[in-house]
Order: sequence, then C-alpha cells, then structure tokens
Amino acid sequence: MRGLRNALPPAACGQRSTRISARLSSLEPIATAARAALFWPIERRHEVDLRTLDAALRERGVRVAYPRVVSETGGMTFHFVEDPETMEESMAYGVELRQPAQGEPSVPPGELDVVVVPALAVDPSGHRIGYGAGCYDTILPQFVPPAVSVAVAFDFQLIAEVPFTPLDIRVDFVVTDERTLKATGPR
Repeated sequence: MRGLRNALPPAACGQRSTRISARLSSLEPIATAARAALFWPIERRHEVDLRTLDAALRERGVRVAYPRVVSETGGMTFHFVEDPETMEESMAYGVELRQPAQGEPSVPPGELDVVVVPALAVDPSGHRIGYGAGCYDTILPQFVPPAVSVAVAFDFQLIAEVPFTPLDIRVDFVVTDERTLKATGPR
C-alpha cells in the first residue's frame, strides 16, 4: 500500500486531498464540532493533506489540535495549536514530523468532538492499518467516545478487509476522495 500511495503524483495527492477535505467538511460530526484533532501530512509519504480543512475549521472558530509523539514513551498526546505555522519539525520513529511546539496546551481526555486519523489501509468496518506503532490505538479510547473518529485515505486504500487484533481500535467513519462510509463493524 505504501508503494501504491508513493506512486501517486504529488498533484494527484493534492486533488484527492482537496476532495477528502470537502467530504469531511460536510460530515455532520465535523460540521458541528467545536474542537477537532487533525494530523499534519508527511508529504514525502504522500499522506492525505488536511490543511484546507484546518483553515476552514479555524474560519468557523473551531479549536484545532494536532498529535505530538512523546519520545520518552513512544505514546502520543493531542495539543491545541493556535497557529499551524508555529509547529516544529522533529523526529519520531525515524520519521521527520511536524508537531505542536513544546508548551502548546494539551487536550484533556474527553475534550474533543472529532478525531481525524490517518490510514495506510482501511476497510468498511472501520479497521485501519497505520505505520504499526499503535499510537492512535492507544490514544483514541481517551477521547472516543464522546468524540467521533474518522479515518481518511485515498479511495484505492479502502480494501475489503484489514486484519486486526483485539488491541486495534475501530473508527466510526471512513472518508476517501470518492466516498463517505459509516463504519459497519461492532464497537
């Protein structure tokens, strides 16, 4: 799946990401959110780019949070970011990431309305594969519920079935550049 996504030309990534952001904007849990967590794209890995969604949410007055990998534990925390330009480049798991700067206010558990999650592959039941560190599987139970979780991926990353374990956390919605699905699997 990494190879397929990496073969996508940057312009196509941008066009597909714009369609995903538009679909997300019209999704009820996002359209009514006051506090939302997004992720910054790892551009060299051709991840979905949600920066246009970030701008649209901020225009509506939504507080936007981003994840920060805690290097000591390998876990992850969410932090509200007033200005995405203040985010810092850092390394985590051997990958260069853009994360909230030290000192940005952390988001207490249960204080988000929606969490948008990246996926390398995802299925209609809401199971997803990330990069294997389990960061989202660990943090999602702290926020969902009451927050709603949404996995985003390009449509070719939506596959019939993703293998999963009891530790894998299923998302509530799947949004691609071609469709929006309410996850069908049991919680």
